[in-house]
Amino acid sequence: MSEIHESEEEIRQHEEELKNNFSMDKFSLKGKVAVITGGNTGLGQGYAIAMAKAGADIFIPTYGKQEWDNTRDLIESVGRKVEFMDVDLTKPGVPHEVIEEAVKKMGHIDILVNNAGMIKRNPLLESKDEDWDRVIAINLSAVYHMSLEACKVFAKQNYGKIINIGSMLSFQGGKFIPSYTASKHGVAGLTKAFASEMGAYNVTVNAIAPGYIKTENTAPIRADKARNDEILGRIPMGHWADPYELMGPAVFLASDASAYINGAILSVDGGYLVR
Repeated sequence: MSEIHESEEEIRQHEEELKNNFSMDKFSLKGKVAVITGGNTGLGQGYAIAMAKAGADIFIPTYGKQEWDNTRDLIESVGRKVEFMDVDLTKPGVPHEVIEEAVKKMGHIDILVNNAGMIKRNPLLESKDEDWDRVIAINLSAVYHMSLEACKVFAKQNYGKIINIGSMLSFQGGKFIPSYTASKHGVAGLTKAFASEMGAYNVTVNAIAPGYIKTENTAPIRADKARNDEILGRIPMGHWADPYELMGPAVFLASDASAYINGAILSVDGGYLVR
């Protein structure tokens, strides 16, 4: 194979492009508006606060009003605006209403984080149809409909960022959670499918796949010594993640610093999947 050598002029041109086209400002979300489903509690609240600290105003559609005041105080304390909307994202037509209301209240939208989700644990032979239906509705169908409605806006403005929340169960089978596993595999597929078409509109669609995180939902697993030891034995970094360790990747994918990342499933797992 012949080698390709850049001329001195081409090298100087590349250096000039780097100097002129990249700055740390690309990590800023100043002037952006992020719609974060379920952004009032847990990791969703973390994403909302992190993006607010990076400069974004926040619109939070969520089912129920728990933690609204706390989340509002945390976001407003860093000088950003936040609005809430109490909705069930699984109801027909609601995703359209959410995006419409977000644009109306905030003036425009730039980022969608599909964070809302749920899990139901039961041995496979004890699975309940109603559990399957509810988990798929919120974890997968709502992600599709919210993303589609956001894309209609993003395509018109020729800009947008969608961040889906996957899981280690986007790659593995797991135990006692067939509905959750199916939904998170589906989220990975939707991420790639949307990325394939929306890139032409300058819209990027990526996903974060959190590893084992210290949250209220994982407390029972951490309390089970045998299961906890099994998990820690597979994580090269040797510890469960603190929630803040997911916030940097979320802000990065929401920012223009990640402009050429599209269709990626970013595992934030301490190396869990390499073993």
